Amino acid sequence: MKNILILNLGSTSFKYELFDSENLESLSQGDYEIQPAVLDDFQGEADKIFREVLRELGNVAEIKIVGHRFVHGGDNFAETQKIETNDLRELEKINHLAPLHNSVNLAGIKSVFKYLPEAENYAVFDTAFFKNLPLSAKIYSLPYKYYEQGIHKFGFHGISHKFAAEEAAKKIKKKFEEIKIITVHLGGGCSVTAIDKGKPIDTSMGYTPLEGLMMQTRSGDIDPGIIFNLISDLGIEEVKNMLNYESGIKGIFGHNDYLELLAAVERKEERAILAFEMFTNRVKKYIGAYTALLGEVDAVVFTGKIGVGNPLTRKKICDKMKLLDGVKIVVVEPHEELAIAREIKNKM
Repeated sequence: MKNILILNLGSTSFKYELFDSENLESLSQGDYEIQPAVLDDFQGEADKIFREVLRELGNVAEIKIVGHRFVHGGDNFAETQKIETNDLRELEKINHLAPLHNSVNLAGIKSVFKYLPEAENYAVFDTAFFKNLPLSAKIYSLPYKYYEQGIHKFGFHGISHKFAAEEAAKKIKKKFEEIKIITVHLGGGCSVTAIDKGKPIDTSMGYTPLEGLMMQTRSGDIDPGIIFNLISDLGIEEVKNMLNYESGIKGIFGHNDYLELLAAVERKEERAILAFEMFTNRVKKYIGAYTALLGEVDAVVFTGKIGVGNPLTRKKICDKMKLLDGVKIVVVEPHEELAIAREIKNKM
């Protein structure tokens, strides 16, 4: 029997799940916390945890394939693919596109090469789902030469958006390839995607995961002129840090804990109510815009930790949106590891 092991590494967690390759039944899973103090030697920490995972799993001879989630594939990694040792250098070349994520994902592959050398490695890219976005959605209104130099919308959370849309299609008893659907991924990062007959036609995140919705610590859409003014006062690195880690809900409310935000909303705290209004209104605006793009919508799908959590968020977003009358509102529990395993099985 062949088994597929999925590794999903983040800067603070190391998740794994083992699947039977025939029916994708889950056989084992686990989640290790990674302390910020070890980030200077993340490869060493990844090696240590992977050895522990192998000890937990026991019969590693059955593991023939290992799948890895990668946040950014750049232009050269536009689909799920088998990774050989000579691909590592090419993957390292695009680390700068998602420095907090890709280098961590790469550490997982290196651990497998070291401690499970007989296994085949496959990488599944969050950006791959959006590789064929219509050019009118993909390109920025900058001089065209910058598009030719690789400055364009990549889109993110593709694994989650595709999985949520496929699961929602099953729930409403329609074929994924025949429906018009809007997927809303709300978690630490947040994004919305418009999907027409199985193909994304637009998505809120762009060249980086900073564009689009207001997020827990990221600003989302902002007037670029503000950035110019801030840079003149603070410098590039400080502004970059502010937009990525000190803005969004944290910037307005003071904390990035969403459950604490909801509790403060219940207590009628002014800044909490403001942050909640801003957060939900931004989602509402994207749903409205994407409904216009699609012409009609079969379902709006919520996923991600916030998306499937307290229904107050979904209610606030959908409230007073008459254009959603008759549209099914669907909630899909995220399961990235299963989504990655599906992609690999389809590729094999």
